[in-house]
Amino acid sequence: MPAMAQTFDVCIRGSGIVGRTLALLLARDRLRVALVGPSDTPSSAEPHEDVRAYALNATSRGLLQSLRAWPDARHATPVARMEIQGDQDGSVHFDAAAQGVDALAWIVDVPALEARLAEAVRYQPQVELVSSPVPATLTAVCEGRASRTRDEFGVEFATTPYAQQAIAARLHCTLPHGQIARQWFQADGSILAFLPLGGEQGNSVAIVWSVPQEQAPQLLALEPEAFAQRVQEASHGALGALELASSRAAWPLQQAWANHWCGSLHAGSTTPSTHSWVLAGDAAHNVHPLAGQGLNLGLADVQALARTLMERDWRSIADLRLLRRYERERKAALLPMGLAMDGLQQLFARREAPLQALRNWGLKGFERSGLLKEWTARQAMGTTH
Repeated sequence: MPAMAQTFDVCIRGSGIVGRTLALLLARDRLRVALVGPSDTPSSAEPHEDVRAYALNATSRGLLQSLRAWPDARHATPVARMEIQGDQDGSVHFDAAAQGVDALAWIVDVPALEARLAEAVRYQPQVELVSSPVPATLTAVCEGRASRTRDEFGVEFATTPYAQQAIAARLHCTLPHGQIARQWFQADGSILAFLPLGGEQGNSVAIVWSVPQEQAPQLLALEPEAFAQRVQEASHGALGALELASSRAAWPLQQAWANHWCGSLHAGSTTPSTHSWVLAGDAAHNVHPLAGQGLNLGLADVQALARTLMERDWRSIADLRLLRRYERERKAALLPMGLAMDGLQQLFARREAPLQALRNWGLKGFERSGLLKEWTARQAMGTTH
């Protein structure tokens, strides 16, 4: 039976991690879901290399485990400690044992997570993979920051570009990572993060290196040995000699917010239909990657959206009162995170000596702040107790 002849409750545009997770959550509530994206049928073609890794908190882990989509231990490395170093003598440390938890976060290999989600979708009869959008009561837009559907629906996406690019890659290290996530704020405004890979005993890392716009082309053009040497210098040799183990990816950094996260689709110029749309994930918001919260925020979106729809009682899933409740909840949760990330980025992007001293003084004060540091750790970990 062709997909177009079927009746769908929800059409999800975008089959990345956020879109697939939403599809599985809605299918669990017995909604009929069309998921727009490429076929997940294995191909003989060489797979495209994906160097990304995400830091996922306990809430995201619990969600993915409930969907049986959590990767195995080799592809989900627990973070026992986090070390943040300023460009002078300021530093901040977080420790899982001190927080009374098994891990501060888990560094998850993106291809492994996508494979687990694709497998779960294949075995979920309520989800139909389609190659193009189909009519549905609700259209959920999960296409990422460059969403064409968001533009098609006339949504304003207020974007503040940063004068930075992020460079991602994988590196082998001569020393084991020790389950420590490391981050260095540099005097030139760059921010280098080491995310431990390969399980608890691994000796490789994924890096996210936010660098000034003018530095990115030079770093991307370096020979592998020279690039690894630059990373080793920027990380002060924390994990010994490094070897580039992947290609390099880069993208411009920005903060962005959609002015509206939901709305009605119209059957004609004057008559509103019973169909609506809603945004989730990077299609709705972008933040700086310095705190590693991007995917956690996207997964929190879909969890909140699925819960809101599940609590609809007699209402249609296209009811804008429901969808606006979801929008208000998520905007309120995102506002402090967005402000904090933007403030930190702006502070560390400045190169004036007085500001360098001020921000390092601030790091040292935060390290000794007690309850503030504890609250921040709990927020980042996704725990509330």
